[in-house]
Amino acid sequence: MSINMGTSPNVTTGGRDDRSIGELLGELVKETATLVQQEITLAKTEMSQKISKIGADVGALAVGGAVLYAGLLTLIAAIVLLLALWMPAWGAALLVGLIVTGAGAFMLKKGLDGVKNADPVPHQTIETLKEDQQWAKNQIG
Repeated sequence: MSINMGTSPNVTTGGRDDRSIGELLGELVKETATLVQQEITLAKTEMSQKISKIGADVGALAVGGAVLYAGLLTLIAAIVLLLALWMPAWGAALLVGLIVTGAGAFMLKKGLDGVKNADPVPHQTIETLKEDQQWAKNQIG
């Protein structure tokens, strides 16, 4: 008499599986295909997250550039006029230009560092692929 223990429809009380080798291999192929699909989905999700992070860093680059430009237009016009009251106008323009350029360069460097330090490698997917490879070897061996 065969009793279903809830593990598989073909497993008997003695733990013996009544399925043929062909059925077992078919199930292995089906599960492997499902696993590959899940890994592909994971890789897509992980890469999408990484691309979003890189996009934010590129946005920081654009904002840094815009701030640099706005700073050059605004500060040079206002501060140069103010400093020109105490020093030659060319000296005031040079001083303000150096300060604004330095601030903009700092922001651009920060954005570039973020882009350079971004890690586009899908580490989680690679790790699970290694685990899946080991699982498949264990199923076959």
